[in-house]
Amino acid sequence: MLKALYDYAQRMNLTLPVGYAEKTIKAFLCLTEDGDFVGVRIDGVNPFRCPDIGSLNQGNKCNMLVEKCSVIFPSEPTPKSRFFREGMKDLSKTEPLAEICWKALENPQCCADMAAALEQHKLKPSDRVSFIVENTYLVECPAVETWWQDYRRQFQTPVEDDRLSLCLITGEPTAPMATVPKSTGLRVVGGHPNGDALICFDKSAFCSYGLKKSANAPVSEEAFAQVRVALDTLLQDAPVLAGMKFVHWYDKPLQKQEQDIIFPIFGSLTPEEEDEEDEEGGNNRPEEDTAIMQQARRDADRMVRSVESGQAVTDLPNSYYILLLSGVNGRVMVRRFAQGCYKKLKASLDRWYVDLQLANPGGTGNLRPAKLTARLIRLLKRQNADKNVLKRLNEELSGLSAPILQAILYGSRLPDSVAVRALQYIRSQMLTQEPDRHGSLLPDPIACQWLKVWLIRNHKEDDLMPEYNPKHPNPAYHIGAMVAVYAALQKKAYPDVNVTVVQRFFASAQQTPALVLGRLAKMSTHYLAKLENKWLVQEYEARLAEISTRIGDSIPTVLDLPEQSLFALGYYQMSAAMNAERRQRYENSSVSADQNKGE
Repeated sequence: MLKALYDYAQRMNLTLPVGYAEKTIKAFLCLTEDGDFVGVRIDGVNPFRCPDIGSLNQGNKCNMLVEKCSVIFPSEPTPKSRFFREGMKDLSKTEPLAEICWKALENPQCCADMAAALEQHKLKPSDRVSFIVENTYLVECPAVETWWQDYRRQFQTPVEDDRLSLCLITGEPTAPMATVPKSTGLRVVGGHPNGDALICFDKSAFCSYGLKKSANAPVSEEAFAQVRVALDTLLQDAPVLAGMKFVHWYDKPLQKQEQDIIFPIFGSLTPEEEDEEDEEGGNNRPEEDTAIMQQARRDADRMVRSVESGQAVTDLPNSYYILLLSGVNGRVMVRRFAQGCYKKLKASLDRWYVDLQLANPGGTGNLRPAKLTARLIRLLKRQNADKNVLKRLNEELSGLSAPILQAILYGSRLPDSVAVRALQYIRSQMLTQEPDRHGSLLPDPIACQWLKVWLIRNHKEDDLMPEYNPKHPNPAYHIGAMVAVYAALQKKAYPDVNVTVVQRFFASAQQTPALVLGRLAKMSTHYLAKLENKWLVQEYEARLAEISTRIGDSIPTVLDLPEQSLFALGYYQMSAAMNAERRQRYENSSVSADQNKGE
């Protein structure tokens, strides 16, 4: 992992000088050549390469040239403020602009004017501040880098030759860093505001073979500086997924459309962006988003085919790398590190798409794509009005999202808890949700997709298709279909019923069908008698008889987890099939009416 990040920094030319870090500076104090203070320039957007003292900043020392307002302008002198001015004085020996800044800080009136100006611009004590002299940024002066490399050596502990170790990153002999600089970018996933350490051995449980602290993972300062800048760069645009930062990169640069192979699947969602389902077409994604995803898929198909055919029309990356990261008590927690061949990743993603295929509620086609965050929400306990769904996602699925990603990336099995949670979501929905405008009440389509993938991968259910399969061998599947027919029959006979068959019997029929189906069959005779359309009565009777034949002579007393999942899928797919038939009848009747008018 460290070597992959190191190589990425080298390849993308992200290297920084040792002892430097990229930082945004909120405001610059502007001075003239004579040392007069002339105002404040607000920035806070563009990153600057700044001297960084690392973990020593936690003590009585601070960073040079760029620091917090509270350090540069304290109400009373502090060790940090004195350290800052001593460094500025030392730099002034080689850089004339630094001498101007140091004298301004030593001038009580000028110092008070600068502090007042910062307060007038409503800067916080934690905002970073630096200096500009005659439109020249102090941190960009050529003499600064040379001075800083010499000045910082006084704070380093000399290492004898017999204490040298081989660097884990480069393999070269090195003096191991006692502490590594902290990485930023994990604050939204539990990280510390001051950053998190990727390597630390402050607990004896993290040490081995009698080695102390950094000797357990020796890295050179030069090599780790590149690892850090690579990680910080990748974290900037990494999406958040279930309380983790999803970081990924390739061993060769990619065009944006090639990167979209992964991002549309694992991209983050806010509750406002979450796709709404309807009977007509499932998830209503914007057409342009769907087009981008389809184009990205076509690009990847062409890349893979070019390799297989020997006609290399484009450069195919050899490997991908994926990191799932979060912050815990000032440390970087690596939840998952994966790497592999891009071609195999493409094959796994294709399998994921195929396993997910499921008819939409209207039966007019398959469900449209949904992002993984929207899918993970279906594994939470269902709440009708949930304003903190993403926070709950981070807390409740922190241990489940990583194995799910592993299953997607490698085409492997899903945890059983996926099926358990999806079924709980469906049962809650069927109990509390009201039917739609057509009187239908279907299980959540995305939750059903979870069940379908879990059954295919964990229980080899090769008979599952996107639409209802009348030849499926398991009775539990057809029992669910029969309950869907009973629900439709009740709604046809009693459109204004207060409590539906689904709301009363779905959960019990899903778990103990032998105790429920007899009662539902008896109730159906009353529903059929209520219908005035004889053709409709015959249709329902024929459908129920056909399903009964598929169930067989014995009805299971208790359904286990796979059978409960098949029940839910049978119910959903039969409902979608009946919705498609209803729409087709309506369209046919409309066409006939138009033809009669024309005649």
